[in-house]
Amino acid sequence: MSTAQEIRATLEPVLAPLGLVVEDVSVSPAGKRRLVRVLVDSDISGLDVADTTSQVPPLSLDAVADATRAVSDELDASDVMGQSPYVLEVSSPGVGRPLASRDQLRRQVGRLVEIVHQGGTDTGRLTEVGSDTLDLHVPATKKTPARHLTLDLDGVQRGTVQVEFKRADAADTDDDTRDGTRDGTRDGADAFGEAAAPEGDH
Repeated sequence: MSTAQEIRATLEPVLAPLGLVVEDVSVSPAGKRRLVRVLVDSDISGLDVADTTSQVPPLSLDAVADATRAVSDELDASDVMGQSPYVLEVSSPGVGRPLASRDQLRRQVGRLVEIVHQGGTDTGRLTEVGSDTLDLHVPATKKTPARHLTLDLDGVQRGTVQVEFKRADAADTDDDTRDGTRDGTRDGADAFGEAAAPEGDH
C-alpha cells in the first residue's frame, strides 16, 4: 500500500467511534516536511435504508477538532509516518469538491447541487438520494418551467454543491436558511465551505 492508503487504513477504526469516515488522504512534499491532508465526513452507514430524504447536518468545527486530535494521536503512536517530520491538516470536504459516490450525494440532500449526468447538466435542489436513483427539483427560469428529475446514480458523473447566499424559500431575511448556507458556507465552515482545524507540526 502507498503511504496514503496506509494512513487511511490506520485512521478508519480511530474515527469510527466519533461517527466519522475518511473521505480522502493526500501526502505531498512541503519543504523539508510532508503535508498530510485528511478529509473527514459524517458516517451515514447507520441511516435506515428507507431514509432517503432526511438532511445530514454538516460537520462542526468542534467535530473536526475532535477528529484532528484523534488523527494526530494515532499517527504519533503508529509508525505509518516513519521518522520524517510532517504537517497535519484535517478538514471536512469543501463546497467545490466533486461528489462522486452515493454517500457523498446523500449527505447533500436539501442543498442546491449541480449534477452532471449522461443526459446533460442540471442544477436544482437535491430532494432525495436512494440506493439507485436521486431526485432533483430544478427551479423555473425565464425560459423553462420548474421540473422534477429522477436520475439513475449509475448515470451521474459528478455533483457539485452550489454556494447559496440566500435561500429563495427562507421565511425571514435575517434568519439562517434551513441548510445553514445564509453566508454561502456550511455551518461551522470557513469561507471555502470547509470546516478545518489548524495545521500542526509533527
